Amino acid sequence: MWQRVVASVTPIARATPVPPAPIVPFVAPTPVAEPVPAKKVKGRVPPLRQPVAPPTPPKPPRDTLDGGWDRRLSRGLVTPESAIDLHGHTLSSAHALLDQGLDRAIARGDRVLLLITGKPPRPESERPHARGAIRAAVGDWLAASRHADAIAAVRGAHPRHGGQGALYIILRRSRSPARNF
Repeated sequence: MWQRVVASVTPIARATPVPPAPIVPFVAPTPVAEPVPAKKVKGRVPPLRQPVAPPTPPKPPRDTLDGGWDRRLSRGLVTPESAIDLHGHTLSSAHALLDQGLDRAIARGDRVLLLITGKPPRPESERPHARGAIRAAVGDWLAASRHADAIAAVRGAHPRHGGQGALYIILRRSRSPARNF
């Protein structure tokens, strides 16, 4: 029976191997530069002017406090005139409350505002954090706020005012025109 199977099979014709094409390295053509005839100009020719980049607009200073302010803040010697507590708020309600609080503090002429945000998440806590969303967003909110030009600096609060769970917002003095009497 095996003999009949072998007799019924036709062998596959083997193709002869094709030798690989020789590898020719690529040589980039070198451009031929034609000499440019020099222009003859009568009189004095000014040198070519280099384009001048437009001046960058000055950035408002982020931290405009002097060393005295920083020392008093770090020692807890500064008493905030008003406070905003963002505990228990959603991100949108906390943002609105911060904007309203800044508006009122600026209208009253306050210099130091205490912003209570809650403590940031601990480094060993699991990610994603359920805590610290407001604290993480406050910096962006203040930078994009309509009151950003009235804010001189933002610093961490002294432990007696909330420590890691609070921030001092130092407002600029209002520049009212001087009155002549």
